[in-house]
Amino acid sequence: MTFKTFITLISISLTTLFSQSSNSRPVSTYSIVAYDEETGQLGVAVQSHWFAVGQLVPWAKAGVGAVVTQSFVRVEYGPDGLTLMEEGVSAEDALAQLLADDPQQAVRQVAMIDVKGSVAAHTGERCIDMAGHQVGKNFSVQANLMEKKSVWPAMAEAFENSNGNLADRMLAALESAEAEGGDIRGRQSATMLIVSGKPTGIDWQDIVLDLRVDDSPEPLVELRRLLRIHRAYEHANQGDYFMEENLINEALEEYRLAAEFYPENVELPYWSAVALAGIGRTEEALPIFYSVFSTNPNLRTMTPRLVKAGLLPDDPKLLDMIIKQ
Repeated sequence: MTFKTFITLISISLTTLFSQSSNSRPVSTYSIVAYDEETGQLGVAVQSHWFAVGQLVPWAKAGVGAVVTQSFVRVEYGPDGLTLMEEGVSAEDALAQLLADDPQQAVRQVAMIDVKGSVAAHTGERCIDMAGHQVGKNFSVQANLMEKKSVWPAMAEAFENSNGNLADRMLAALESAEAEGGDIRGRQSATMLIVSGKPTGIDWQDIVLDLRVDDSPEPLVELRRLLRIHRAYEHANQGDYFMEENLINEALEEYRLAAEFYPENVELPYWSAVALAGIGRTEEALPIFYSVFSTNPNLRTMTPRLVKAGLLPDDPKLLDMIIKQ
């Protein structure tokens, strides 16, 4: 067989495979789907040597379930699996139904979990080695095209033995996969999706966390950084809420925590200074304004505009003191 003939056969094989589904993509990866019994949250976390893995692999809906679809991805497993689980079909039966309708199930890798504790996973016999999965209580880990077959057991052990909330534990699973060798080709993108345990029926409100690293030499390092920043803004947003409710001390504590999580961002302590100035604690506020303005002068320019929104009193003397910092 000539090299040209070999390439032609590979091309024909892939074309035949992809023709089975308009959304099929060769996304080899490792991932976890999980359910947190305490909060009711459902989550998915993924890392892959493929661009923007978050567009294809992870699916979750609050009060329903979570899905990962990978290897030679058939995207339909995500939305169709969620639809079946929302109709009351268990994760195990939903996966069985979708596999039965897939003529290329031998190259698929899929996992599903529902809020009733049902977990199901499938690794087709034609998934590229090393490939496999491990199901545990309230989670499933799965991987293909790995350097070692010890990757997914390491993920399971990390998830079961790590502390923290759902995001912390899922990230621990991903990091353990990478420490074990990960994808034999390397790394490129990562994502984490978590939905609420208290569904409102409004999809965007039910998203607790949706982080995506589409292209990076160290996607898990970047994902951990984004998770830290996400937590900073959770506190900042709570601080804003307390400000609206005139709960100033509570707002200040939230702004303090936000700045602690994300010290690189001077805007977060800026809002602490604004809150302090707004309640007459000017002496405490001015040094913070000084530090902030020395790093980002645009915030000095912005400060008088806060009067209109009611965030600072209409007091020219106070504004002059602030602006001069």
